[in-house]
Amino acid sequence: MDPKALREMLEAVQRGETNVDEALVTLRDLPFRDLGFANVDHHRALRIGHPEVIYGAGKTAAQLLGIVREIAAHGQNVLATRVSPEAGDWLMTQVPALHYDSLSRTLVLEQRHIELRGRGEICIVSAGTSDQPVAEEAAVTARALGNAVRTIYDVGVAGIHRLLAHRAELEAASVLIVVAGMEAALASVIGGLVPRPIIAVPTSVGYGASFGGIAALLGLLNSCAPGVTVVNIDNGFGAAYAASMINRRET
Repeated sequence: MDPKALREMLEAVQRGETNVDEALVTLRDLPFRDLGFANVDHHRALRIGHPEVIYGAGKTAAQLLGIVREIAAHGQNVLATRVSPEAGDWLMTQVPALHYDSLSRTLVLEQRHIELRGRGEICIVSAGTSDQPVAEEAAVTARALGNAVRTIYDVGVAGIHRLLAHRAELEAASVLIVVAGMEAALASVIGGLVPRPIIAVPTSVGYGASFGGIAALLGLLNSCAPGVTVVNIDNGFGAAYAASMINRRET
């Protein structure tokens, strides 16, 4: 339950359209529901404005289904990340309204219209096509959290003219998420061009000496461009969540 839904319910009680007992039934699972294998946090949307997001890696398909159904039963939209294709395909047979995207490995159930809550646009930029799965995880997350999103892909520094062709779009963004592997120079370049907050996502893309993304992570942590902050390797979700909080309008 989010603040808007809670307010609507309390106002309905005040108007006499529902009674206190019915309201208590709605509130009975706050702050969380124990499923035995997971404690689903139904209070999170009230605290921070967004419901709990499911991290799919390491969970069985049956566990994911139980959590999805629990969140959905409370009228919330559902977002799950790092869901395997096998689990995603099976879950869609159990809950047909679910949408699974194999590129980003995300699972979305939109029961309620997603209102735009951002002041402006979040622009997601990737260095190469190989970085696109992480960039798409960020894009799906940012949209699910109520942001307008623009994506600009495959504009790495090996062909800098590709990036410069999008300079107006970069400058129009409220926040930028820059996704890059190998030496991850793209975030520093954009940081030197655009006066906007930049959240950099190092990816595990690269040959042996990239050490699974550690080279990109260290390069970004040592960026010479001011205004560049860095999340963990391949963490498109974390970047999008942080960007959404930066972009959020005051309510």
